[in-house]
Amino acid sequence: MKANRRRFISTALGGGLASLPLCSATSPSASARYRKLDDILKQPVLKKQFLSAPVIIESLELLRLDNSFLCRVRSRDGAEGISAAHSGMSTLFPIFLKNLRPFFLGKDARELDLMLEKVYIYGFNFRYNGIALGLPLATIEFAILDMLGRIARKPVGQLIGEIHNPEVGVYMATEWREKPVDESIKLIQEAVAAFDVHALKIKVGGLMFMTTDMYAAGPPGRTEKIIPLVRKTFGDKMALYADSNSFYSVQDAIRVGKLLQEYKFGYFEEPVMFDHIEEIKQVADALTIPVANGEQDNSFYGFRWLIANNGIDIVQPDNYYFGGLIRSMKVARMAAAFGKSIVPHMSGGGLGYLYNIQFVSCVPNAGAHHEFKGLRTHVRFECKTSPLKVVDGKIKVPTGPGFGVDIDPEWVKKHQIVTL
Repeated sequence: MKANRRRFISTALGGGLASLPLCSATSPSASARYRKLDDILKQPVLKKQFLSAPVIIESLELLRLDNSFLCRVRSRDGAEGISAAHSGMSTLFPIFLKNLRPFFLGKDARELDLMLEKVYIYGFNFRYNGIALGLPLATIEFAILDMLGRIARKPVGQLIGEIHNPEVGVYMATEWREKPVDESIKLIQEAVAAFDVHALKIKVGGLMFMTTDMYAAGPPGRTEKIIPLVRKTFGDKMALYADSNSFYSVQDAIRVGKLLQEYKFGYFEEPVMFDHIEEIKQVADALTIPVANGEQDNSFYGFRWLIANNGIDIVQPDNYYFGGLIRSMKVARMAAAFGKSIVPHMSGGGLGYLYNIQFVSCVPNAGAHHEFKGLRTHVRFECKTSPLKVVDGKIKVPTGPGFGVDIDPEWVKKHQIVTL
């Protein structure tokens, strides 16, 4: 690792990692680094000391209204928790009902750490590993954590960690990589103007996204034009990040990364194919700009390799895709042990931003800014402890029990129980 890469990371992320240990030439052997990470993975996350009596899961329901879903869990003693599902549940609900729900029924919710481990073995569920399993599993976990938080009268952040970030800094996530530069800039300006943010992320490269065109790569030369123009448009005080969504080869990623370095971008996300871990390290080793990855990861071991071999600077599990907050917390702990930051990817829609800020609230190695795609949601709820607005670039994390919001019971009643 280049020494100036370390300084770049500390500057880009607000210096918060300066005191954390870093894997270097004087670090223990590779086997010792892996042992250290494996020990972290074995440590439980949920604080069972807040829950003195068993919490037996009596029912676990998937509720549907039009094309949106809720998960409702109830204990044998009548406690309840609710979560809002990702839009992908419209495709994946059979996995929720057939592969996951039977495993959780009748078990003590205080053993959630162990359940999240063993459910991958149950019924050979590991064969569905990835978003197909992670997304419905996270929806179940969110509902259980909401229930446990209400029983313990604690916010979810205090159930799985200590509160380090009562307010969470956000960046505006923008898209429009398929549009010409001038049009993209106008759209980015409109998105930034809608909220009081001090950071934004742009898309670079191309992507076959929502198109049947196998060669879709965006307008030629767009990336080389937009990188300097975004910096010129928003000035030096705006924190900037870039995401290629796995578009580039190693050679091109290094070329684009050097341009991002020149214009003082904070990190380069998914510079090459997300699961090509050795190629990710090649890019990271060639650049001073921090490299981020993890949105698409579905197991601990990609993160483990990249952290142990210093191939990544910022870890980015998606709390939905990766299977919930407890699994993501284990990744955050691994990252912290080697001086690395966590900036979780956030799925849009539903209450994704709420689950994301609760998670970020309790990780000590959180980055300066976290993904934000707006506050629009179809879920009807009330939050008594936070306005859930962006003020001076930050959102106050709810402090009420569970996830800190009360979903409108009359609206919930409009939903129908989903069956196979």
